[in-house]
Amino acid sequence: MTGVDVDLPVGGAAAPAPRRDAAVAAAATTVPPTDAAALRDGGRRPRTRASRVFAWIALALLGVIFIYPFVWLVSASFKPRTEVFDNKLIPDTFTFDNYVTVWQQAPLGLWLMNTVIVTVLAAVTVTFSSAMVAWGFAYFRFRGRGALFALVLATMMLPGAVTMIPTFLIWNGLGQVGTLTPLWAGNLFGSAFYIFLLRQFFLGLPRDLFEAARIDGASQFGVFWRIALPLCKPALAVVLVFEVQAVWTDLMRALIYLRDSATFTVPRGLKSLVDAFGFGGEWHWEIIVTASVITTIPMIIVFFVAQRQIIDGVASSGLKG
Repeated sequence: MTGVDVDLPVGGAAAPAPRRDAAVAAAATTVPPTDAAALRDGGRRPRTRASRVFAWIALALLGVIFIYPFVWLVSASFKPRTEVFDNKLIPDTFTFDNYVTVWQQAPLGLWLMNTVIVTVLAAVTVTFSSAMVAWGFAYFRFRGRGALFALVLATMMLPGAVTMIPTFLIWNGLGQVGTLTPLWAGNLFGSAFYIFLLRQFFLGLPRDLFEAARIDGASQFGVFWRIALPLCKPALAVVLVFEVQAVWTDLMRALIYLRDSATFTVPRGLKSLVDAFGFGGEWHWEIIVTASVITTIPMIIVFFVAQRQIIDGVASSGLKG
């Protein structure tokens, strides 16, 4: 029979030597699973169980340290006057009378409403105005852009005391001292820190997307409003939450501009309670701690609801640009 001659060893089986050599070579060059994972992680070895346990213990301790003052505050709000400072987290005498008394002694509802109005106006205006300025620095190319942006950042180096008196004279000349306007209207001109934060995010967006929108007929403001802003929602959420917290706890401007208790915000109202019932009054600290609990709860709710947006926005902004 004709055909290709094949040399077979004794027993009629084909020689496996080439395949065996290839398998040995492949096995020698194969990276073990643990080493491969370490290489993917940048050369870092996986964490051991002991290190993870230590990390959880450290986080738990830090959490207790940070949460203890608020737990103490809540506990003290349910104690009578004589037991406020006994440092017991579980009150010996549990009472709700402090919450009834604080609403009777102070217009706390009016103060909360004033604070909500100022906070919403300040947060919305500074978010939108800072986003517009940041978009201008990120998208447009013009001579002196870098120097102008550096000048904007340099304003963060000025202490608040430097501009306090000139700002007061401006609002006094406009006849707005004693109203809520000075507490939020300054945010119409943006904030240097928020401008920097949003600019870093805008720089990470693909410029070709905006150029394509311009070719399709979108206006400059349309590109900013319909494309850029929706893409930077995490960063906008960070700015919004940061400003809400800053305005809600702002006491300095309230002390400077507010005169009548009908216009007091929460921090200014708490200061008046301290003057009336604390150091300058009858030492009714149970009323002060109760009012502090009531005014702190809204901020806890805001951070609880927006914690994911805060983390995503800060991480994204830090990676851009």
